[in-house]
Amino acid sequence: MDLPPYFQERIVCSISAAIKYEVPANIMLAIAEKEEGKPGQWVRNRNGTHDVGAMQFNTSYLKDLSRYGIKPDHVSAAGCYAYDLAAWRIRLHIKKDQGDIWMRAANYHSRTPKYNARYRSDLMDKATRWADWLEARFSLSNNYGVVKQKG
Repeated sequence: MDLPPYFQERIVCSISAAIKYEVPANIMLAIAEKEEGKPGQWVRNRNGTHDVGAMQFNTSYLKDLSRYGIKPDHVSAAGCYAYDLAAWRIRLHIKKDQGDIWMRAANYHSRTPKYNARYRSDLMDKATRWADWLEARFSLSNNYGVVKQKG
C-alpha cells in the first residue's frame, strides 16, 4: 500500500480488531477514521478528561480499566492494542445498549442524544464508504461482514 504508516496501521488494526471482537469491519474503520487519532496523541476535553491514542479512547474509561492493568500509555502507543480495546468497547455498546446499531456504535463517542446524533450521521456516511471499499477488496463472510444503511 502506498499510504502513510499510521494509515496502514489504522486499516490493518481496525480490520483485525473487528474480526477478533465480532464488530462490523466497516463500522470499526469508520470510527477509527472519525476519531482521527494518532499514536502518542493526547487531546484534552472540556470536562478535564483526555482522549488518548489512535482511537481517542477517553481516560474516564481507562480509569475504570486500570484495575486490569490497562494504562493510558498502553492505549497511546503505536500498534493494534488501542484498536482492540476500542473494538471490545464498541462490541459492548452493540450488544448491550439501546437503539439501532448506528446509535449503539455512536455511543463510543457519546450517549448524549445531540452529540450521538451528530456523530452517528457522519459515522453512517463513513461506514457506507468503508463497506464499499471492503467489498471491492475482500471476500466477506458473516464473521467480519459489513453493515449498511437501510433505505
